[in-house]
Amino acid sequence: MSQQPSVILATASYDHTIRFWEAKSGRCYRTIQYPDSQVNRLEITPDKRFLAAAGNPHIRLFDVNSNSPQPVMSYDSHTNNVMAVGFQCDGNWMYSGSEDGTVKIWDLRAPGCQREYESRAAVNTVVLHPNQTELISGDQNGNIRVWDLTANSCSCELVPEVDTAVRSLTVMWDGSLVVAANNHGTCYVWRLLRGTQTMTNFEPLHKLQAHKGYILKCLLSPEFCEPHRYLATASSDHTVKIWNVDGFTLEKTLVGHQRWVWDCVFSVDGAYLITASSDTTARLWSMSTGEDIRVYQGHHKATICCALHDGAEPSSS
Repeated sequence: MSQQPSVILATASYDHTIRFWEAKSGRCYRTIQYPDSQVNRLEITPDKRFLAAAGNPHIRLFDVNSNSPQPVMSYDSHTNNVMAVGFQCDGNWMYSGSEDGTVKIWDLRAPGCQREYESRAAVNTVVLHPNQTELISGDQNGNIRVWDLTANSCSCELVPEVDTAVRSLTVMWDGSLVVAANNHGTCYVWRLLRGTQTMTNFEPLHKLQAHKGYILKCLLSPEFCEPHRYLATASSDHTVKIWNVDGFTLEKTLVGHQRWVWDCVFSVDGAYLITASSDTTARLWSMSTGEDIRVYQGHHKATICCALHDGAEPSSS
């Protein structure tokens, strides 16, 4: 048995700080001041070396293993809030989506943006298909678009509900499902079918009225959670609901946050969920009991995003 992989857990808040936490003890061991703007989204690189913070209008990359308050790199060509950020599986490039209406791709080793796609409305969410060749974006006008990175064009466009903002998108680890959550508390679920081309086709599967309030984040469980498949929905109604993907029945409601729940992330095996809330806390939940087993307290204002990487680093090929 190799040594346990290290656990990187970070949160960001309207108090203009990013905090790193010991997941088990709940102790905050590092605070980065982020005076320039709020942080909308955090993401850890696959190799666990860097934390990306999406702000307004820049993305900053911080060294996870140093105590330096300074970012190691800044990515600066967006012109408004960056709402989405993520990495290709080998960590070679980063993608982002912004309220400036664009989706961008960045080579991590080079300054400047390599590619840009125009969504023509504020982009709230972007996910990378597991095939690593398509980005799926959702925007404020209710459009979902698939960006084919090979053909360098928009290969598909969907509008589940006209003029209802798509708040969050999530794709099943095997590429079989995509879920879009909107401002009316609804989740739209599609089966993803591969055509004869590489193009992804969406087949409507389910419409789930998950919450009465906004859904701020939806997330499908990871590969090592199999054979269980869950959908987590975090809402302005102060709860997170856990749905069984088989039939979309309600499995559990996670109750404990006192305000909006903005973000959530599964542990690598799907046994735990971390959440971030306007009540200033982040929480660690047991998926088996639905209880919160740790509260991360230290932020002074709303905690709006969290990032967790407790898996193994990808083995270098």
